[in-house]
Amino acid sequence: MDISKFKHEIQLRVRSYEVDWQGIVHNSNYIRYFEVGRLEYLRRIGATVDMVSIQGHGKVVLVRHEIDYEVPAHYDEMLTIRTRISFIKNSSFAMEGIMEKSDNGPVVSRTIAYHVWLDHATNRPRPINDDFRKLVQAFEGEDCEIHWPSKEV
Repeated sequence: MDISKFKHEIQLRVRSYEVDWQGIVHNSNYIRYFEVGRLEYLRRIGATVDMVSIQGHGKVVLVRHEIDYEVPAHYDEMLTIRTRISFIKNSSFAMEGIMEKSDNGPVVSRTIAYHVWLDHATNRPRPINDDFRKLVQAFEGEDCEIHWPSKEV
């Protein structure tokens, strides 16, 4: 992952209940941290993120999530979570993430999460709407591979 392509970042502090008996962040919390990054990314680009949109005409589900752990994070450390959408296809898109220690420290973890847009009534994949593609394109520019099935932009 090319860190220079990441235009969105948030910071969060590791809380005491997120570490395991070894004194490091429990692996399940990395999933939560990256999820916070993805949701804040969507808010930042102007996508609607609320229960009405989630339960409305279409819904987005996570279908695959890969995480690479590089160095452990510890209690009270500040972490920077960088997020981007790397591609949008017909009904799927991928969000990448990099987690670093905020004090210019090393990369803690990397992720790629694959999402599919579903029709709410049938639970089958449906094409991602062009409004979402436009929001991502406006934010990511040339750093995101976007397939436009309905028209060329």
